[in-house]
Amino acid sequence: MDRPVEGADGRMWTLRSELEWRTPATADDFENDAAGGYVPAAVMIAVITVFVIVLVAWRPADVIVPSWVLLSIALFALFFPLRWVLRRPWKVVAETDGDPEMEKPSERWVGTVRGMIKVRTEMSRTKQSIERASQPEFEGPLRPVE
Repeated sequence: MDRPVEGADGRMWTLRSELEWRTPATADDFENDAAGGYVPAAVMIAVITVFVIVLVAWRPADVIVPSWVLLSIALFALFFPLRWVLRRPWKVVAETDGDPEMEKPSERWVGTVRGMIKVRTEMSRTKQSIERASQPEFEGPLRPVE
């Protein structure tokens, strides 16, 4: 999502957010950088799938499974993928080319926000901050980049 914003000093800013498919590495992550990758998750999904198939295949023919049981199994199976989608990190960028006639410098601010709802809120806060003070707030997740 891209938004043009005019700052209080007349510079045109571009606010942009993009979904990060991989979690960005930070300095804190290198201390515990022993991730096993995607193989353990794939193995667990396969084991659970085989377990559910065997459970359904071996049930006696006269057993009636209530619909709420099937619904609860489906909700449980969808919980983690849905949580993964809703909690993905987003990169938020606010940048301006500056104004050489008025000797205003170009700036670029970058930050990471987790969650679809929070990124919309942060985009609105940053837009209001630029319109009011000609730059994003330092209290938010955005930081100036050189």
